[in-house]
Amino acid sequence: MSETYKKRITDFLSSILMPRTVRTNNCDGLIHLLACLTMLIDHSGKVLFGNMAQMRIIGRLAFPLFAYSLAAGVVFTHDSRKYLTRIVLLALISQPFYALGLLHTTPAMFAVPFLKNPLGAALTFYLASWQTPSILLSLSLALCILIALRDRNYILAIGVYVLCERFGSAFDYRIGGIQMILLFYFTLEHPVLMALCGSAYLISWAHQLGSSYSFFGIPCSNEIFALPSILLCAIPMPRFFRLPKAFSYIFYPLHAILLWLLHAAFIH
Repeated sequence: MSETYKKRITDFLSSILMPRTVRTNNCDGLIHLLACLTMLIDHSGKVLFGNMAQMRIIGRLAFPLFAYSLAAGVVFTHDSRKYLTRIVLLALISQPFYALGLLHTTPAMFAVPFLKNPLGAALTFYLASWQTPSILLSLSLALCILIALRDRNYILAIGVYVLCERFGSAFDYRIGGIQMILLFYFTLEHPVLMALCGSAYLISWAHQLGSSYSFFGIPCSNEIFALPSILLCAIPMPRFFRLPKAFSYIFYPLHAILLWLLHAAFIH
């Protein structure tokens, strides 16, 4: 084997495990905006319109966009630990609003009367709300894995992934969501590979999750409608649109609060 061929193989493996640049979609503003809008449509369809199928289908576009944004963000960020801290804090702050806004409340959350013990009631509600964690928990754990990979701490990365496999049934999108984030990260320097592998993974995942729809004869869940998001993420695109950095962080808890208020005012 020639030295040139060995170098090509080494460079390719390096670009997979530790991408140094993003050769796929660089327009993070567009990705963030579409992710937030399609998520809002999805959650509105569930909470305000009786689980409307058309809105939930549009909402399938959201998760791959968030997953890609997180993976690309590891390369874009100047301080990965601050990036992780922001995502974890967002998860911690947003969880009770997610439980209220997405109608995931349970009797256990209201076990302590608020008027008798306000602090105990608030703590009980908060802790019980984690019975149904938001997608931000999956994003936080996936980000831990990606940062460990960039730091070449492979034991930590494998350890966190094994924990996700063990307890993934409790996560939103389960272990499949974390696997999709990893797939995006490993193909950030390879647009064609991202399009092909991402599409193949999504079809396989949708097939495992259900059979309500058919994709070229393959029975699939509605996750199959996320396919355009995979292709959008894979298209090499320059950054031509920006959003304020705080937008994505503020939008998540605010949209949950808004849905909660609208549901309480007009539906409940």
